[in-house]
Amino acid sequence: MTNTTRRRFLQTGTAAVAGASALAAPNVVRAQEATVLKVQSAWTASNIFQEMAQQYADRVEAMSGGKLRIDLLPAGAVVQAFQLQDAVADGVLDGGHHVTAYWYGKNKAASLFGTGPVFGTDASQMLAWIHFGGGKDLYKELIEDILGLDVVGFFAMPMPTQPLGWFKKEITSLDDMQGLKYRTVGLATDIMNGIGMSVTQLPGGEIVPALERGVIEAFEFNNPTADKQFGAQDVSKYYMLGSYHQAAEFFEIIFNKSLFDSLSGEFQAILEHAAEAASTANYGLAMDRYSSDLVSLRDDSGVNIFRTPDSIMAAQLDSWDTVLEELTQDEYFNRVVESQKAWSDRVGYYILQNQADYKMAYDHYFPNKLGF
Repeated sequence: MTNTTRRRFLQTGTAAVAGASALAAPNVVRAQEATVLKVQSAWTASNIFQEMAQQYADRVEAMSGGKLRIDLLPAGAVVQAFQLQDAVADGVLDGGHHVTAYWYGKNKAASLFGTGPVFGTDASQMLAWIHFGGGKDLYKELIEDILGLDVVGFFAMPMPTQPLGWFKKEITSLDDMQGLKYRTVGLATDIMNGIGMSVTQLPGGEIVPALERGVIEAFEFNNPTADKQFGAQDVSKYYMLGSYHQAAEFFEIIFNKSLFDSLSGEFQAILEHAAEAASTANYGLAMDRYSSDLVSLRDDSGVNIFRTPDSIMAAQLDSWDTVLEELTQDEYFNRVVESQKAWSDRVGYYILQNQADYKMAYDHYFPNKLGF
């Protein structure tokens, strides 16, 4: 090839590449156009759950190279916590960060996606049911087909078992719980009513005012850190750990579906898969802070920590049986329960047969600390 021919080839090739780049560039820019989503949580600004929601927002921004950002607002900034789903469905908010129990008044099956019965599997294994056991499709059916909501949602953070809660004295039997005015949410209200309590549903931010007014006498929220932030230790010194009322919950991260569908495929994937990334970060933060704050409640605030008696947890299971007998008359509710039972039968068999006895190991290295 002569020098003249070589120069002509290089010039032509370079021009072709440049032309292709010019044609492709506008498409890339359109797909990556900077977007800010207004998202409100159901949590107060100081609550650890707001930190966990921010972990999700941070991962969305990082994964998008800053092109997709979430303007995260605390509970009450636009709407109250229990109004979050409607605000997202109506487009008042672009998204929300809460739990399904906060809208179970629309359909009790909502509680099955966070505060449902325990068939022998924990929150991590039930989050796996969402992703691999059919839960995702059943959730979509409830949101879109049964309720007709313009919402799409993702799940994150397999929450540790929620404590039975805070009381004025140690709870040693069912007799101690009869008639107590107690706060919880979701199907847990039915379960705790079923064992003799008088239950009121309240979002987290309303718990302390309700205690001060005497609307409730005892409560559960979720974990030692959030409970400490509420100031539970200032009104009670008896903390009961272990319960079946909410033993497998997760966050629900929702977006207006019309808005979500209008986003690029890349942005849609980031919003979905950032939930999986945040799930790991949320759980790690929980293990660090929940354990530290439980020790602080015990050592610095004089809180008496007890394991809930087996007799009470057995009564909770009986109450679940009664509640499920009625609710499974609904065809959809029954399908979700049967799906969860089939998953728990198989997964629970594997886990419970295989996992090490962690309590035995703990007692071996830290003897006489648990008290049970």
